[in-house]
Amino acid sequence: MKYKITDSQLESVIFSYLNSQGFIQVDYKSSIHFIDPADDNYAVIIYMKNDGWCGIYRYLVEEISSYFSLDNTESKAIIAKWVENKLQMKVGETPDDYWSEYER
Repeated sequence: MKYKITDSQLESVIFSYLNSQGFIQVDYKSSIHFIDPADDNYAVIIYMKNDGWCGIYRYLVEEISSYFSLDNTESKAIIAKWVENKLQMKVGETPDDYWSEYER
């Protein structure tokens, strides 16, 4: 059976999914990190306070893309909106080449 959902409904579902991941939010002087609770050395999202730069770990983007049948650009945009919603701050650049130094 197939279901049709609107973009806003999809965004809401993905926001709920991201909320359920239990990321640990760590606020540093110049950045905010969202840490994977399964590995407290592993930041899946880094937000730079001075310019809104937001690095989103590729595996998180790929995971969202796979689960929700989106391309990586769409997934990254929705994750960036989630970050904006969580922090109440504007996300600027979200580079395509962000790879955390913590490879699994």
